[in-house]
Amino acid sequence: MVEESEKSAAAAINDELENSSEMNKNHHGEDSEMEEGEIIAADSDAAAKAMEPPPPRHPLEHSWTFWFDNPSAKSKQAAWGSSIRPIYTFSTVEDFWSVYNNIHHPSKLAVGADFHCFKHKIEPKWEDPICANGGKWTVTYSRGKSDTCWLYTLLAMIGEQFDYGDEICGAVVNVRARQEKIAIWTKNAANEAAQLSIGKQWKELLDYNETIGYIFHDDAKKLDRGAKNRYTV
Repeated sequence: MVEESEKSAAAAINDELENSSEMNKNHHGEDSEMEEGEIIAADSDAAAKAMEPPPPRHPLEHSWTFWFDNPSAKSKQAAWGSSIRPIYTFSTVEDFWSVYNNIHHPSKLAVGADFHCFKHKIEPKWEDPICANGGKWTVTYSRGKSDTCWLYTLLAMIGEQFDYGDEICGAVVNVRARQEKIAIWTKNAANEAAQLSIGKQWKELLDYNETIGYIFHDDAKKLDRGAKNRYTV
């Protein structure tokens, strides 16, 4: 298939060159070397560009998957997390931007939506084996104000900017009526040094001035909304 396409392109270029040459002869009564040379050079450049390989892609250290929990699919009877669906997995910088530039940002999502970006093959659920013993840091913004910080959080994660990046499972933005919350999930809540490092780096990255807290998933499961922060920065 490739060879046939290349032959067709070459044939088309040759036809164009021959037609251009004949036109030059008709207009001037003889070959015009300068004009022929210009035509040949231009067509050669076009042919060369057509044959160039695609630009190099920039692979990320990990593949990542976007997940979406659609509020319209939720119901009180459904088990928590049953409406979460994987949307797209990317593994290069170019793939990230191609999808990020074509999806709604938090300010445009419906109230009740949860949008996740987790390392590939890690599900954004407490029950996932890698998340089970972890916890999360959370920052809060007023409604419609988290777009930039969500992007900065994603870029920091996929760009491996955290000293304890291996501890990170992913991040989620929760869109609610009066506020939007962004949380970074980590896998080993008991590793205090790692969690404090991630929390401090994240605050600096976002230029976030309020105190933020870290909640263990185990506490959240047992106490629902009453879980207390185990670490703060």
